[in-house]
Amino acid sequence: MKKILGIGNALVDIMTILENEDFLNKFNLQKGSMQLVDGDFSSQVLHHANDMRKELSSGGSAANTIHGLANLGISTSFVGKTGKDNYGRFFADDMRNIGINPMLFEGNAETGRAIALITPDSERTFATYLGSAIELTADDLSEEIFAGHDYFYIEGYLVQNRELILKAVQLAKQLNIKIFLDLASYNVVEQNLGFLKDIVTNYVDIVFANEEEAKAFTGKEPEEALDEIAEICEIAVVKVGKRGSLIKYEGQVYKIDPIVCNCIDTTGAGDSYSAGFIYGLSCGYSLDKCGAIGSLMSGKVIEVIGAKMNDSQWKEIKMHISKIVE
Repeated sequence: MKKILGIGNALVDIMTILENEDFLNKFNLQKGSMQLVDGDFSSQVLHHANDMRKELSSGGSAANTIHGLANLGISTSFVGKTGKDNYGRFFADDMRNIGINPMLFEGNAETGRAIALITPDSERTFATYLGSAIELTADDLSEEIFAGHDYFYIEGYLVQNRELILKAVQLAKQLNIKIFLDLASYNVVEQNLGFLKDIVTNYVDIVFANEEEAKAFTGKEPEEALDEIAEICEIAVVKVGKRGSLIKYEGQVYKIDPIVCNCIDTTGAGDSYSAGFIYGLSCGYSLDKCGAIGSLMSGKVIEVIGAKMNDSQWKEIKMHISKIVE
């Protein structure tokens, strides 16, 4: 079985349950939005939410995908940067507890954190402080980090640090490691389009995109966007929400249906799809089965609050995977 390395923003997710929307109004946070904030603002929010019910987990897009893979029994590592604080220690411990090898550097700022404020209607509003996560640089990377891995997974949110990403994909390519890129967000794609196209053309093997990201990358609707992306990489995957996903490899298109589910919170849906797809690929399953496992994972994670699932849910997922691959 393959060994997988992920790189991304190391954030502690702080899922906070609100009784009403007054708290959002107090801090002028638009309901349902994701707002980047500084350390002082983040600390104020945490201080005023001190008595509210919370759940913590190691987070960030790539970290969520690596978590999913680890829960499926894949050997995984994660590269990121955290602060010298309790959140940083929590992040590392949370990863180790499920078998991930945390390859974490220490930054000067506090550990990044994403405060998810959840109103009674299950809507999430994020106040995200990136902290030391954005202090990860190209100088931190070395061949030793990549050695022994078969797959390398990158979250698109890092692409704005072009020197870091370029060195990362060059090191991976030198070691014949298959490179996966999730495009992360349509605005990230729009702001870095030329660089992203160069990276995909010259280094990336598998691209994940939702339909908005695919359109930002190509200017086209999902089916045509899939064709265009597949021309410059080995495998193209375009997720089309409630309509499922599209996969193209060597001229063949696979249409993957979504699963029937009760959507509560879409946090981590794309990250979980990637985990399921990569798991299938690492096990040598056909691409339609890889897509079906991705669809299963994304459908199950949106039935819970946050991007993590409990042991009973993972047991159910593994049972469904067994049926898919029979």
